[in-house]
Amino acid sequence: MENSPISTRLSPLGLTTTGQVHLNLTPSELIEHALRRGEGTLTDTGALMADTGAFTGRSPKDRFVVKDENTQDSVWWGDINIPFAADKFDQLQEKMTQYLADKEVFVRDAYAGANPDYQLKLRVVNELAWHNLFCYNMFLRPEEGADTSWTPDFSIICAPGFEADPAVDGTRQKNFAILNFTKKMILIGGTGYAGEMKKGIFGVLNYLLPHEKNTLSMHCSANVGQDGDTAIFFGLSGTGKTTLSADPNRGLIGDDEHGWTPDAGIFNFEGGCYAKVIDLSAEKEPEIWNAIRYGSIVENTRYVPGTRTVDYANKSVTENTRTAYPINFIPNAVEPSVAGTPKNIFFLTADAFGVLPPISKLDKCHAMYHFMSGYTAKVAGTEMGVTEPQTTFSACFGAVFLPLHPTKYAEMLGQKMDENEVNVWLVNTGWTGGSYGVGSRMKLAYTRAMITAALQGKLDDVEFHKHPIFGVEVPAAVPNVPSEILDPRDTWSDKEAYDHTAAELAEKFVKNFEKYASYANEDILAGAPKVTVAASV
Repeated sequence: MENSPISTRLSPLGLTTTGQVHLNLTPSELIEHALRRGEGTLTDTGALMADTGAFTGRSPKDRFVVKDENTQDSVWWGDINIPFAADKFDQLQEKMTQYLADKEVFVRDAYAGANPDYQLKLRVVNELAWHNLFCYNMFLRPEEGADTSWTPDFSIICAPGFEADPAVDGTRQKNFAILNFTKKMILIGGTGYAGEMKKGIFGVLNYLLPHEKNTLSMHCSANVGQDGDTAIFFGLSGTGKTTLSADPNRGLIGDDEHGWTPDAGIFNFEGGCYAKVIDLSAEKEPEIWNAIRYGSIVENTRYVPGTRTVDYANKSVTENTRTAYPINFIPNAVEPSVAGTPKNIFFLTADAFGVLPPISKLDKCHAMYHFMSGYTAKVAGTEMGVTEPQTTFSACFGAVFLPLHPTKYAEMLGQKMDENEVNVWLVNTGWTGGSYGVGSRMKLAYTRAMITAALQGKLDDVEFHKHPIFGVEVPAAVPNVPSEILDPRDTWSDKEAYDHTAAELAEKFVKNFEKYASYANEDILAGAPKVTVAASV
């Protein structure tokens, strides 16, 4: 066993086990093991349905980065990148390997990054068979017969059944996800949420690519037209990032994580899609609906009673129900998932205040400012007394995944705009005619028509006017979209109420940006809204 393929993969991680070790199993084999071990059940479409346990999403407050001489001056320390002591990491790693020493484990060799020049070779050790299937689906899969006895660039040990002792181990709770850039390893324990593995590697790439490869890492979806015109879509959860990039007339490059290299365009980090499925229907999102079949995973969903049919409206476990499937389950997926330099960039926001235009064009300053703001507004929650929408700001539309300061990514975006002919659009998929409770949700058909017009160059020659508060350029006409909805103020029956709400939102942008202002350059600051002017056009 000492020189076996398995031992050479595990011993560098400090791991030996008397239990059975499964190496690079096929999806069918992993599904059989998951069913044997009681980890899930098969739905009537053949997907494996599994629960993630107590954690139905990531736990950002329990995500740590080891602070040592390699990271102390480069990582953006704070609430997002919480420092963790190197000796505590070593202690936890030893305890985890002892925990796994008699367990059945599942090992997978994979990689992240569809562009070979920017690839990260991975090795993942899982306690759960369905987690290993998740890694098969979400990371890139080596070609059949390829030699993967490599020394990995990064490894993951994921053991949901292992819980830390916070008083001894330096964690906040029993669960943890810890990135160690010196040991090139991620430890995940105490949580069954599979997305911690995916986002752990995303965090690694968000550090290594800008820091070492002059490549902009991005939390975005991307697609490409028949003429090779690439588009990327940024947006927080619920803004339409996955839905709007799944265009039957365009090839899907990826739905979540991409890199933009200095010379060779963009590439997907992943080999699969991890889509929300709450209220999923075949009519609204046929590509995702049809991808949920044998080999796919659905997380935290429930059946229609007495059947094996998934009830996608059921949110009794969580609203964050999800599916994970290989990207080639989408018929128009592009493989390898690479494409040329983007011609259009879309920032998607669901503005529940109904203030922002349904589509507007951003110059470099406004693009960097809105990129760093990463704004959306969600409808009021169920808390007593909460009646107005709640703003959410997440730098670069993914602050929780950024090991470097957000200005680094924003400046790289500005540099890309200087070097390439690229249009940047702000698209409001939220409310029109008033805030939530008064106005109505923007019709998806209109949003699609606006994006199509931008992609096809049909907005290149139309007249634009500047929004007096936000400074973005608003088109006077868009094909197949009623012109009266393009200027948001015109859609409000109470113009004074619009002016007041717009000024309030502008103030929220400025207040949010205060924490970055001392780091931001003049170009970024020039994109800020004007909070003192009237909003009439």
